[in-house]
Amino acid sequence: MAHRVLVAKVGLDGHDRGIKVVARILRDAGYEVVYTGLFQTPDTVAAAAIDEDVDVIGLSMLSGAHMVLAPKVIQKLKERGVDIPVVVGGIIPKRDVERLKQAGVSEILTPGAKPDEIVIVIQRAISTNVRS
Repeated sequence: MAHRVLVAKVGLDGHDRGIKVVARILRDAGYEVVYTGLFQTPDTVAAAAIDEDVDVIGLSMLSGAHMVLAPKVIQKLKERGVDIPVVVGGIIPKRDVERLKQAGVSEILTPGAKPDEIVIVIQRAISTNVRS
């Protein structure tokens, strides 16, 4: 059975070309991909991840709101009693990388990530997660 990945755009970021490319890369690598569409809230992402029984969540963050929205997604997952790794991709300043990891983000991808790197990061997030 293929691993399931939920990819989402949280907040008011309307740029979706990159996330569609990432979804295609992951599908081509054998993952089942669920794309929630634009303008999601942390609540809707957490709910969709649980409803779809995904193994990992990929958030595309190009709006600059990554320090607020990514931790809120993780908080909403915890409130629902689930531990699903969250990978954040997008325009993430180097100064924010460690803070995102401290907030519970599993992995971070920045612009220019190659397809193979995207797949490896998703695989690593899944394999290092110990789900109860």
